[in-house]
Order: sequence, then structure tokens, then C-alpha cells
Amino acid sequence: MSAEPAPTFRIWVDADSCPTRIREIVCRAAKRTGLFAIFVANRKIPLPAGKQISMVVVGPEEGSADRYIAGNAREGDVAVTRDIPHAADLVERGVLVLNDRGTVYSAENVRERLSVRDFMHDLRNSGVDVPERGRFSQRDIALFSQAFDRELTARLRRRAADQTG
Repeated sequence: MSAEPAPTFRIWVDADSCPTRIREIVCRAAKRTGLFAIFVANRKIPLPAGKQISMVVVGPEEGSADRYIAGNAREGDVAVTRDIPHAADLVERGVLVLNDRGTVYSAENVRERLSVRDFMHDLRNSGVDVPERGRFSQRDIALFSQAFDRELTARLRRRAADQTG
């Protein structure tokens, strides 16, 4: 009796606010690795053609893309989102989550990030002038690319080791 191959993980992208360069990096990685990349947004996002790349358009309600990803991502999948509450939910479900600036969220750091986000939100709502994060830069793209490649490579190696051992 032969062992069944380990299920292939998928890449989920919260595409509503995902920068074009990040989408391009994810698409190239999907084509290179044969992994499926699913982009979810409340409008059609331009993507390159490819059998590993798909687009899901959800309703216009706030959080529709997040709910779709949370309802369909499974343990072992990878997700890209800048939404910290969404990232926290996915991490709890066993999904590896990165933001578009290369931060990898884990059980150890996502709650802290969520607390800081909530604190800053409360400060802004109370009238305190809190500076927003700087513009998305070439450095952010490079950091994302490095982190994304590192995490995908590690997952693919683990999957290959599991299949052979």
C-alpha cells in the first residue's frame, strides 16, 4: 500500500487592498511552485492568466473577503492580508499569515499586534494625532518577497520530507 501524498496547501490573498507588486510576486510563486493562489476581493482585480491563479469576487459588505477566506482556508494554508484581526483569526486556525510588508504573524506575535492596533485606533478616535504608517515602498516589497519565499520554501520542503519519509 502506497502512502497518499500530503495535501497541497493553498495561498489565499485578501486582495481588496493588496498592492499590485505583491499580487505579482504571489502569482509568480504560484506558477513556479504549482501551488494554487486564490485572490479574494469585493471587485475584480486584474491578475495574470494561469491555471494556478483564481479570483473570487465576494459581496460588497464590509469583511466579505475576510469571511470567505476564513471559511475556506484550512490548516497549513498560507494567507496574505494586512488586516490584523483577520490575521489573528487565521493564525488560530493554523494558517500561516504574512502581511504585505513581510511580517509573518504567529501565535506568539499576532495578539500583541492586535493590541497595538486597537490601542492606536482608540487614540485616533479620542482625537490624538497618531501618525499613520508610511507609504508602501520598494523596501516593503523586498521584505515581503524575502519572507514569502522563505516561508513557501520551508513549507514545500516539509511537505516533500513528509511525502518521502
